[in-house]
Amino acid sequence: MKIYTRTGDKGQTALFGGRRVAKHDARIEAYGTVDELNSHIGITLTFAMPDELRRELTNISALLFSLGSDLATPLSPPPKYAIPRIQAEQAAALESSIDAMEQELAPLKSFILPGGTPAAAQLHLARTVCRRAERCVTELSEREEINSEVQVYLNRLSDYLFVAARLANKHAGIEDRPWTNPAL
Repeated sequence: MKIYTRTGDKGQTALFGGRRVAKHDARIEAYGTVDELNSHIGITLTFAMPDELRRELTNISALLFSLGSDLATPLSPPPKYAIPRIQAEQAAALESSIDAMEQELAPLKSFILPGGTPAAAQLHLARTVCRRAERCVTELSEREEINSEVQVYLNRLSDYLFVAARLANKHAGIEDRPWTNPAL
């Protein structure tokens, strides 16, 4: 099978189910940004980090493929094939992970600046891409019906990535850098 099909040469692509849309369609922008997020998580996984965090991020990366297929497959008409849809339990699992990580961390007393270890810095970058993906999904949801659990999951995932960055720094012995107003 060849990787190129030439079917997108005129600026259109096919959704799962066959409907063709412009490559700048809100749905394409949403799942393309999720793909970008997943690539950032892939980069993150090349850095040193606690084993449990590596396991969770690997699972999240796999789940983001399902989330992308969820976004790529319109709810109507119903697809002919079973499509994995994001479920409420998946956001709940992120909440449990966040709660467990926060048990190891000092409570936040101020905003913190991104950075620290390469893993933590990359997790902060992934968090910002996740927030953009969430914005794309909310825009799409205003135009078309989508699985509402996608938006919930992305919202929770950005929180997870923030806490994971803090945890990666803690395990490396690096303290959070608090933000201070340079104008003061």
